Amino acid sequence: MSTGDWIRLACIPGIGATRAARLVAHYGSPAAALRGDAAGWAALGLPRNLHAHRGQPDTALIERTEAWLEHDGHALVTPAHPHFPAALAALEQAPLWLYAIGDSELLTRPAIAIVGSRNPTPAGIAHARDFAGQLASSGFVIVSGLARGIDAAAHEGALAADGMTIAVCATGLDRVYPAANKELAERIAASGLLVSEFNLGTLPARGNFPRRNRIIAGLSAGTLVIEAARASGSLITARMALEAGREVFAVPGSVHNPLARGCHQLIREGAKLVETAADVYEDILPTLAQAGSELQAPAGDSDAASAATGADLSSDDEQLLAALGHAPARIDDLVERTGWPADAVASTLLILELQGQVVTMPGGAYMRAQ
Repeated sequence: MSTGDWIRLACIPGIGATRAARLVAHYGSPAAALRGDAAGWAALGLPRNLHAHRGQPDTALIERTEAWLEHDGHALVTPAHPHFPAALAALEQAPLWLYAIGDSELLTRPAIAIVGSRNPTPAGIAHARDFAGQLASSGFVIVSGLARGIDAAAHEGALAADGMTIAVCATGLDRVYPAANKELAERIAASGLLVSEFNLGTLPARGNFPRRNRIIAGLSAGTLVIEAARASGSLITARMALEAGREVFAVPGSVHNPLARGCHQLIREGAKLVETAADVYEDILPTLAQAGSELQAPAGDSDAASAATGADLSSDDEQLLAALGHAPARIDDLVERTGWPADAVASTLLILELQGQVVTMPGGAYMRAQ
């Protein structure tokens, strides 16, 4: 099966994963599907105008795609490609192709998805980087969606650990969304992998993100959710992972943090509560069969990393941190908890902030940095 036939099939307007899979399954190859007549396509339940589009191909898009594939590291990964991920076959509406930039061999390695809020707390970002770094150091490929917040932190954590990461995109790979993550996308392309099922030129659209999320879940042996509101798209990814027979993990948080509620909901529904990367590793390893031989247990855990501050704390610093706890608090709250004057609380918070122990939150609250 030539790549050209796959390109022509992928570039039919309105084809989609389900229709393309139906055609290839019936005809046996994209080339045979493209030769099929209108009656044959209609018998498969496909709209007649779809066959008309086949007869009037988007020549400009086909030529642009062929030129794009000539660049080093660019590929169209199809079932005929040696690195097509078998794990995707278990998905409902599995994609028949993935456009790719980078090392497509990563699609064949054991992977963990890390997803969560686009507007996380500083602690959530630290957790995502820490979990991703430790799991990447253990040999897992870290999969996420290149979004702001937890997704970006997970990719960053894997890269910082000299690990492997895959970004699944909701646009064509000739553009980056969000644009703020362009430099991150370039680093991932250089040492990891960018993939998308969407044709070149595809803009971000609401319906693209659930389609992207199913691929994130499908590529991964398990999905870890770090900070997610109850209406978060991360919960969609987690449920898609469950439907595909994969493990789902969630990091719990403060009952006062609205971004912990989605994780708590997942835990109530059967997701596994995890506190360290070792928890994920120990739970997922038995499901990986021979692939698990490539992995090694995490060297540390999230608590140990969080404790490594590099600063000597005075007794006052330690007392205020204890009063702060692990949820956001305002200066008035800390005055009440400690009995200190407001200026003493404020000055100690400033010292702790300069040491990297605490961070300011929207609305004037403070929270531990990790």
